[in-house]
Amino acid sequence: MTRTRDQDACPGALTVHQAADGALVRIRLPGGMITSAQLTTLAQVAEQFGSPAMELTSRGNIQIRAVTDTGGAATALTAAGLLPSPTHERARNIVASPLSGRSGGVTDVRPLVIDLDRAIQADPALAALPGRFWFSLDDGRGDVSGIDADAGVHARDDGTFALLLAGRDTGVRLDAGDVVATLIEVAGRFVQIRGKAWRITELDDHSALLDGLAADALAGTTWPPTVTPPVGWIEQRDGDIALGAAVPLGVLQARVARFLAAVETPLVITPWRSVLVCDVPEGVADTALRVLAPLGLVFDENSPWLRVSACTGSPGCAKSAADVRADAADVARNPAPSDGTGPRREAHRHFVGCERACGSPPVGEVLVATEDGYRLRIAPP
Repeated sequence: MTRTRDQDACPGALTVHQAADGALVRIRLPGGMITSAQLTTLAQVAEQFGSPAMELTSRGNIQIRAVTDTGGAATALTAAGLLPSPTHERARNIVASPLSGRSGGVTDVRPLVIDLDRAIQADPALAALPGRFWFSLDDGRGDVSGIDADAGVHARDDGTFALLLAGRDTGVRLDAGDVVATLIEVAGRFVQIRGKAWRITELDDHSALLDGLAADALAGTTWPPTVTPPVGWIEQRDGDIALGAAVPLGVLQARVARFLAAVETPLVITPWRSVLVCDVPEGVADTALRVLAPLGLVFDENSPWLRVSACTGSPGCAKSAADVRADAADVARNPAPSDGTGPRREAHRHFVGCERACGSPPVGEVLVATEDGYRLRIAPP
């Protein structure tokens, strides 16, 4: 169904959103990839110009709230290489398998992330892509193909890639060298025919996006969504370690970000609001884990923090009926007992302050705040 609102209000770092607590800027990180120096810059920007409570998003991006000097923030972000294209900064929505090239997967999609990002910026027409349109590059493990990105690819064992639209296999098979050009072509066609649609799912007919692309396999395959991030001690194929740190409710304090950056290795922000500290020598990883864990980062895959999430809620969002983060935190700190004295809660629960249900995961329970408490929204959006 097409949205009725004409204006795309999805924020960027230059096109900010005026929230109840001030200007909100969103920095897009293709593939979630960020250097330690860039993360340090974000921490500095948050502390100097806005709220030190940075937010990780479900698209592997970072946003800063309550920004008082958007020009100063933009200047600092540009100097750090986080705004390479002012015209395309909201179009650079690329999600990729976070551990690709380091652990698991069929192939390394990181080079495709870089090439796709450059190709988006090089195409003037794609500056008109809505801020909600996004791409996915799955290395074959199936972790991001289930997020229903608008246009994506899924690596196959035979060396080809399946072309996906809205998370569904179209039956089109691509060689690695054709992936970027095909995704750019699909995105360009979407810009031409979208009307008021922001996402491919809002189009009545997808066929025009696939004109001239031959399908040689049965279309329709989908992948189950991944909800839980990779956490803990992850051995890379090169012998180094990746430390998977879940961030409770996706709120990364600038002070904690500085400690993550101090490891001075590459980082990845995942679509599950967590951080991967990558390429860490084993000896350094042990020390880093001992420093990072007491800061509130979660390295335990059984932690109740991995089963709750929330939108911004009050006071940051004027539409919210409750401080949903506080309520979600209470649930995480006081989970239902699993010793037989009460029901064990395994389902993921997402707390939201209004019917928009921002950031809702594709599975689990979505609890909507009302004047009388919370009600269960039967089907997550």
